[in-house]
Amino acid sequence: MNPVTLLVQEHNIIKEAVNIAKKLRIKLGDTEHYESIARQLIDFFRNYADTYHHQKEELILFPEMVKANEMLEQGIVFEMFENHSDFRDTIANIISLLDNKNYEKAQDKLEQYCEALLDHIAVEDDEVFEIANSLFDDNELEKIYFRFIDSDSDLGQQRKEELKNNLEALSKNLE
Repeated sequence: MNPVTLLVQEHNIIKEAVNIAKKLRIKLGDTEHYESIARQLIDFFRNYADTYHHQKEELILFPEMVKANEMLEQGIVFEMFENHSDFRDTIANIISLLDNKNYEKAQDKLEQYCEALLDHIAVEDDEVFEIANSLFDDNELEKIYFRFIDSDSDLGQQRKEELKNNLEALSKNLE
């Protein structure tokens, strides 16, 4: 399998979480319910999106791309690393807002995070991944793919599946 295909599949799952986060505003009046769902979404974004997904990009794909073309390091790859760092800071800020029971601001920040994440995903899907596909031959792509599989295995494939499956329950909680 092409590693880019795997990353795009993960992007689609992350977009499902974004859709849930956008709908979460309707629960602001029910603070206990709101906080529970918000914290589960934060867990998803911290673990699935960052730990599983961004780790593959940061530790495997991006370094390989830079090896193949050094000019990418100060360009689009640098921008993607910077986005990932900003996402981590924003999630920490949202957690602080939740801890302080400032749900309205937490939701505002969560929605800002989601918009930035969607923009980031679009750049990766439309530019970064196209560059990756053009830089590597099928053999190199296959090696990257198996490194991705090893990364997920090292982190815990079952936990990754649980995070993905929890999205369906979260979505139902908003109905």
